[in-house]
Amino acid sequence: MNKYKTITIVVAGALLIILGVKGMSSAKKGVSCTDCNVIVIGVDTLRADHLSALGYERNTTPTLDALAKEGTIFSQSISDASWTVPAFMSVMTGTYPSVHGVINKFKVFTSQAKKLSNLKDSAPNIETLAQQFKNAGYATGGFTGDAGVSAKFGYGIGFDKYTDEVAFGGLQNSDRHAMEWLDTLPKNQKFFMFFHGYDLHGQFAGSGKDYKGIFTPTNYTGPYKGTMQEEAKLREDQLVFPLHLTKEDAAFWTAWYDSKLHDADARLAGFLAQLKDRGLLDKTIIVVVSDHGEEFYEHKGFDHGQSLYDELIHVPLIFKIPGVAGGNVVKGQVSTMDMGPALLKLVGITPSAAYEKQTLGRPNLVDYIKNPTMPGYDVYAETDYRDFTHIRSIRTADGWKYIRTLQDGKEELYDLNTDPKELVNLAELNPAKKAELRAKLDAHITNDLKADPNAKPAVGCLPVYDGECI
Repeated sequence: MNKYKTITIVVAGALLIILGVKGMSSAKKGVSCTDCNVIVIGVDTLRADHLSALGYERNTTPTLDALAKEGTIFSQSISDASWTVPAFMSVMTGTYPSVHGVINKFKVFTSQAKKLSNLKDSAPNIETLAQQFKNAGYATGGFTGDAGVSAKFGYGIGFDKYTDEVAFGGLQNSDRHAMEWLDTLPKNQKFFMFFHGYDLHGQFAGSGKDYKGIFTPTNYTGPYKGTMQEEAKLREDQLVFPLHLTKEDAAFWTAWYDSKLHDADARLAGFLAQLKDRGLLDKTIIVVVSDHGEEFYEHKGFDHGQSLYDELIHVPLIFKIPGVAGGNVVKGQVSTMDMGPALLKLVGITPSAAYEKQTLGRPNLVDYIKNPTMPGYDVYAETDYRDFTHIRSIRTADGWKYIRTLQDGKEELYDLNTDPKELVNLAELNPAKKAELRAKLDAHITNDLKADPNAKPAVGCLPVYDGECI
């Protein structure tokens, strides 16, 4: 045998032994980091199937890919809602939108009255993840892009410092605030941070009017330039009448999105580098999570919120924990709503009685980090997007999806194992499976949401373009 080949085998074997020892050490000690800080990175509007770490053909996310290799990535992580306002509130409270009540920006929206939603008004007994860390002595800071995670909805509850001064602000602005805040903390002060940006959102202005993305096709001759105004018009138009996009149009918007994702990933690299420079990376748990994805005409829609198809609710979830062996992929289905209780367990915080009650019975994601081969569980999702539609769904652990539109009773059934793009509705072809999943969803609505599964809510006053009712 060639001596260089022999040396390579020996070195590789030694590395495997070292990694194996490290893995066994983690298993013996359990998965925890009681002296760690915690940073939750909320990458708004990030769909899971556009991460190169999860098989996407474009190299969109080298920074996120590296984090996944160093930690644990959940390949079947499902959001409980398909747009920001309810989804991130569920991440921060561990409860369904119908329970925390922040399901729309406005609690009341009529021609005569407009009242914003707020967590303390809708569910005064619900507590946030930030409150749990603050009560345990952590400094708490939230640095966000406003809009759907504005403090006016209750997102600032529990934070010592919360910034949201730029509507649809990006990671770069949040980065500035975050570093300024970190530099004011006493040495060895543990902290919890929510770090968020809208860099992928259609209303993110940071790319500039002359933006030319890395993946944007140079041979596209269609009508779109990728502007915020175009995106907003498409989003609003679909609420009134059917959209008509060509394959080339959809491909353009997809490439535009991928380019912005590549840019956002680079900004995250800069953020992590600054944490490393401050000596924080080795003592900080980092979680990457998104609230929802984005549709580019896969189901004749655009943007997000208006449906519960996988392009909107299948999102990334990555845990990187110091001292815990990485490189794990959890294939079992989980919910982003269960991120908070897992973080508290990792750092050894006993939550308040209120928080414990509101998250009682939820699976703990730490168990999946310990054993990545654990089977997944059924996940429910909902949207009441701007009172335009009211939809509920169940996505089962074994790959079935049932969707019901409450206002008109429309039912959809998909076998994700054979039809991952949800193109063939089996509701009429498989009545037995439809009845089985309808019963599960009805039980969830009755028992978890305390609502009537047979209720048919009416579409409310719909603000379009100018914010007034139509």
